[in-house]
Amino acid sequence: MSFKVRFWGVRGSIATPGRETVGVGGNTSQVEVECGAERLLLDAGTGLRALGDSFMRQGTKNAHVLLSHLHWDHIQGLPFFVPAYVPGAELTIWGPGSDRLGLREVLATQMGAPMFPVRFDELGSRVEVRQIKGGDRFRIGATHVSTTRLNHPGGVLGYRIEHAGNVLVYATDVEHFACADPSLVALARDADTLIYDAQYTPEQYRGELGPSKVGWGHSTFEAGAELARLAGVRQLVLFHHDPRHDDAAVARIEARAQALFPNTLAAREGLELSLGAADSQVA
Repeated sequence: MSFKVRFWGVRGSIATPGRETVGVGGNTSQVEVECGAERLLLDAGTGLRALGDSFMRQGTKNAHVLLSHLHWDHIQGLPFFVPAYVPGAELTIWGPGSDRLGLREVLATQMGAPMFPVRFDELGSRVEVRQIKGGDRFRIGATHVSTTRLNHPGGVLGYRIEHAGNVLVYATDVEHFACADPSLVALARDADTLIYDAQYTPEQYRGELGPSKVGWGHSTFEAGAELARLAGVRQLVLFHHDPRHDDAAVARIEARAQALFPNTLAAREGLELSLGAADSQVA
């Protein structure tokens, strides 16, 4: 059974279109995971718009959206996901709530007046919202999903997705500690592919190039390589690129990471991976 990963948005914080970012891509977090007949969409950043257009061309109607957290760059693509407006389509949204609002209330607020002209409860598809928390486990068809709460302002969920004997781990918007987070090491144990937040260089994180980024909720390729080594991960994919990092900067980060953990890639829009096969990539 197929287990494919496609990247539609790899940028952190804010969309960054332009000539300097066209190679890596400027859309915010959006990863499509094809698990046999099921489609799992990790986060709902601006890359969700193009993914929705692809669904319409293919005739794909149903999907599960797994939200890591509710910061705007991870949910703002949802109002532009065309299948959500199609009668007969089914959309299940999984994710955490906030301190003050439940998951449904947050999504409805984003689409409320005066921010958006169509309300969340006016979507034409059948939308089911399932609020979850760290430590929850559930099944989507033949796919097993596990969650862990990670270190980010307001909290964030990391996801472990197991299908057909292979494992994908999605850990974005996570800040590392002085040592690797034991809960994240456990989540990523023996994963085929780990998608990891590497927004800053170590120098940026420590404050050697501008203000310190300690406490901002993001990590580095250096911490990602250490995590991948400790967890026995087969492949590391650097994700959530800083909006100030152009194509050349991302390439330099990728090279530095490969010196620490050779089987490392920087996520780029259009990248496709097939788990269970020999690291296949299609740009």
